Amino acid sequence: MQRSFFTLTGLSPVQKVVEIGAADSYLEPQYASLLASENATYVGFEPDAFQFAHLVAKGEPRKTYLPRAIGDGNKHKLHVCAEPGLTSLLEPNADVLKLFHEFPNWGVVQKTIEMDTVRLDDVAEAIGVTFLQLDIQGAELMALEHAKACLKTTCAIHVEVEFLPLYKDQPLFWDIGKYLQTQGFAFHQFCPLTTRPIAPLMVDNNPRRGLNQIVWADAVFVRDFSNFANFTDEQLLATAAILHDCYRSIDLAWRLLIEYDRRCGATTATKYFGTLTSKAA
Repeated sequence: MQRSFFTLTGLSPVQKVVEIGAADSYLEPQYASLLASENATYVGFEPDAFQFAHLVAKGEPRKTYLPRAIGDGNKHKLHVCAEPGLTSLLEPNADVLKLFHEFPNWGVVQKTIEMDTVRLDDVAEAIGVTFLQLDIQGAELMALEHAKACLKTTCAIHVEVEFLPLYKDQPLFWDIGKYLQTQGFAFHQFCPLTTRPIAPLMVDNNPRRGLNQIVWADAVFVRDFSNFANFTDEQLLATAAILHDCYRSIDLAWRLLIEYDRRCGATTATKYFGTLTSKAA
């Protein structure tokens, strides 16, 4: 197992993880390693009453949950679908869903609920976010467009994106990427890409074993590293720690530390890379 950023450098930058759409998942979240540090805190937003109660009941240290729907500050209709994972502020797009197995049944809207949303920039608990994660079924761009103040402190964004409009008028990967570029971010990686077979073909009788059609992914954006003026000294360290601990992106982490040392007269990059490549690492 690759050693942590703290083990390699002796540094533990302050991190605040903000997760929009914090419903429980069977997968370990990408940010989990950050929360091992006493300098890290977490704020999760989950408007579903059942999921919110379940999360709060865990009583996890340094974690705060809020039952708010993040959006543009206006009232919207929540489309509650047969499959909870497809429930969204956007209406399911039946013409696209019918291209895939299971999706048409999952996307059946069982009811709609009027729901108030709040802008992330208006939530005091989100101030100082360094790692922002979003998974809100097509409403990610809406949330980001009303989080401009929060984005000024954010070092990395982990966001679910679609490549086909599963919902009507849904912003897709390139729409989110274009917006984040205007806010000083650059695309870093996908982790992972998710494919599905186009109906009626099914591979090994498995409706989820895809071939070549990419449907959605988690996309990672970081502050634009082609221009280090986009970073404060603290953001250089925090971003390097995120890249190392969450994504094992040691090349970019090292480059950020080189810039940090150039500014501060430190030797962090030398210590980081030297320890990383030693036999003991």
